[in-house]
Amino acid sequence: MAVKRLLTEFGMGSSLRRQDYTEAAARAVRDALWHNSINLAELYGKDKSDMQITVEVGVQNPDALDTGTIAAIFPYGQVTVIARKGGLDVPRTDGGKPTVIANVAISVALDLEDVA
Repeated sequence: MAVKRLLTEFGMGSSLRRQDYTEAAARAVRDALWHNSINLAELYGKDKSDMQITVEVGVQNPDALDTGTIAAIFPYGQVTVIARKGGLDVPRTDGGKPTVIANVAISVALDLEDVA
């Protein structure tokens, strides 16, 4: 199999008051995808379902991330979500829950073995 990563997009999202790592990550994914309309699969004569999408999410508490919710954002492709320690928790001066910042890197790959 000749799987080739063809693009990577980056995004950032936050949860201002609820310390919701999943919502911050979902916003980061939407941030990465919002400005793009890439017909990558079609360019290589593939179906969108053939895309292998890897979503790496950096948050301070990776165990609190619902990876299924993040994967469900994508309407097609084979999605893998990897939660990593990263992002940032910003303490609030009013004593409330910290503001959560999530970072994502979305990589898209295709098996190009049979593409001429």
